[in-house]
Amino acid sequence: MDLTFSFYAASVLAVLITGISKSGFGGGLGVMSVPIMSLFVAPQFAAAVLMPVLLIMDILIVARYRRHWRKVVVFSLLPAAMVGLLVGALVFQHMDADVIRFVVGLLALFFVLQYVFQQTGQAVPGQVSRTGRTAIWALGGISGFASYVAHAGGPPVKGYLLSQNLEKTDFVGTNTVYFFSLNAIKTIAYGSTGTMSLDSLAVSAILVPCLFIGVFLGMRLHHRVDQRLFVKIVYGFLGLTAIRLLSDGAAGLFFAA
Repeated sequence: MDLTFSFYAASVLAVLITGISKSGFGGGLGVMSVPIMSLFVAPQFAAAVLMPVLLIMDILIVARYRRHWRKVVVFSLLPAAMVGLLVGALVFQHMDADVIRFVVGLLALFFVLQYVFQQTGQAVPGQVSRTGRTAIWALGGISGFASYVAHAGGPPVKGYLLSQNLEKTDFVGTNTVYFFSLNAIKTIAYGSTGTMSLDSLAVSAILVPCLFIGVFLGMRLHHRVDQRLFVKIVYGFLGLTAIRLLSDGAAGLFFAA
């Protein structure tokens, strides 16, 4: 597969931002990785490239926090998340790339709007109560689906995790174990459905070092850069990416010859 320099440059940026986010600096900015890469390749390929990279980092973090997670929280989310993953697996590989690109653009735009409303202290449109079994199933299902198609399952369940009043270490550990569980299952599903291939694995191997560089940069930025400014800049870039993906997806769907 012939991949352009622009794709590799975007992929390096995406993985660096993911690493910075994994370091604890910048919050959940890893949601922008697939949208950035999808500007240059099919979203299915972008997601497949990131899959091993994310799993490697999850394994390292789980090893650190293996004694600090709340089983009841993880197991309350996993059943619905499994349903979301199943739906994602059934449709992802067979959907047209422009459809996925449009969906990823919508997800990216939603995350930007969610951030904007949170900063202004307003209620997020469409936000549901984070207590009750129905809400947990809804959030878990959306998280599983978004995780499968764009590795963006964090925002749907972030509020629920915060509502559990977990101590900081338990919060990180619970969040990590939950997404490690999803990513382990996704890796198997990506491989069995052909989403992950030798071509994607070759690119993943090239990008893995960038993840560790991103973690290192995140730790350094923590002491040198205003996190709020950094997050605003990145979300601004994510907003532009969302608009481009929506435009490209719509053009492919409605204006293709």
